[in-house]
Amino acid sequence: MKMAPVEQLFTLFNETALVLQEELACTYLEALAKTGENLFHGSVLQDEVSEITEKRLQKQYQEIHLSSFTKEEIRKAYQLVILKGMKENVQPNHQMTPDSVGMLMSYLVDKFIEQPTFRLLDPAIGTGNLVTTVLNQLQKNVQCIGIEIDDLLLKLAYVNANLQEHPIELFNQDSLEPLFIDPVDAVIADLPVGYYPNDVRASDYQLKAPEGHSYAHHLFIEQSVNHTKQGGYLFFIIPNGLFESDQAQQLREYFKEEIIVQGVLQLPLSMFKNKNAAKSILVLQKKGEGIAAPKQALLANLPNLSSAVEMENILIKIDKWFQDNKR
Repeated sequence: MKMAPVEQLFTLFNETALVLQEELACTYLEALAKTGENLFHGSVLQDEVSEITEKRLQKQYQEIHLSSFTKEEIRKAYQLVILKGMKENVQPNHQMTPDSVGMLMSYLVDKFIEQPTFRLLDPAIGTGNLVTTVLNQLQKNVQCIGIEIDDLLLKLAYVNANLQEHPIELFNQDSLEPLFIDPVDAVIADLPVGYYPNDVRASDYQLKAPEGHSYAHHLFIEQSVNHTKQGGYLFFIIPNGLFESDQAQQLREYFKEEIIVQGVLQLPLSMFKNKNAAKSILVLQKKGEGIAAPKQALLANLPNLSSAVEMENILIKIDKWFQDNKR
């Protein structure tokens, strides 16, 4: 029986990564980044592998032609092998945004951003899964920038972008340090939640904690707003308790000064094992001359994202909100 395209690619990524993992005595995810790069270049780039292994890998790479797969098939297969690697070597900061949420984000980006060409920033790009999900759905010319402090995740994002032929400009740094990038039209991010350990750096932000460590997700919001053009949009995946924490009052005051809340879409609780880990999508717009707030913000409790009928109903409501508020 012929394998489906995603299964075919998954098998190739997985088998060749396992070979490189053993041969180079590295982790599965490191081997995955290496095999992805090999596949992109069409040759084995690691000098330290044996001649037998090189021939074996070369034969497997030659059996696959990337041009015969869609970008989404490549992304899904690569995402599945990354998830396999993350399960084997769990790290708290190694988490991936679910596909259904990525699709919803791309829908919102497409609805809010009308211009055919724009600049997009993901300040917490991780493996690049969220941003490439969005890019694969948009029929627009997007200049994309991604920032990631974890060098392994960034390498995976780099290979991910290459395999899908997305020209993403990548920076390996702490996103809360100074960013040397031009202002962007839009930001998307699955915000890293928790405390930011660098109190000295945090002291440069308006949203710094009055005492003790500041919340990284608050600082990410401020940093993103700082690098967005007036009138630009920001799409964040946030914890549901964002406005209930001990530092929430500061956040509310900052929002009043700097941004307009366009919408909050609460993701279904069924997506999360623990309701305290539940999240929402927050859509913001940076204030500027001639930028008016909507008559009312877009507020929705999303149904199960796999229910086509319920999702269709909610998308009709969202479309109606756009007709009423975005003229």
